[in-house]
Amino acid sequence: MASEHTRMDGEISYFEVGSGDAAVTARFLTDLFGWSFTTMGDTGDGWFQTPRIRAGLHGNDPAHGIVLYFSVTDIEAAAARVRALGGDVEGPSEAEAGFGRFCNCRDSQGLRFGLHQPG
Repeated sequence: MASEHTRMDGEISYFEVGSGDAAVTARFLTDLFGWSFTTMGDTGDGWFQTPRIRAGLHGNDPAHGIVLYFSVTDIEAAAARVRALGGDVEGPSEAEAGFGRFCNCRDSQGLRFGLHQPG
């Protein structure tokens, strides 16, 4: 269990874009920022390579928006800290090769954010 002294530096390590139509959003952000986009599968979902970090993209999201993922060194302790502060946590995930682990969170008022343990 995480102690009340578990801290995170708050550095953004990843972000996820949820849109109604991933292909349309991919074209828009690629044209706007010049990011390269890698498609995964035939849904139009995939990821962008920004100048500093990767950004995921998925379509069919009824809550269009961007969710920031904050870097942590111990995702289990960080998730426990979110819960101790009154937030909710989905996950953490199993490790993904080249990406690490993540979990989706909400604060006590429903604000969406994520935690990411790079790996």
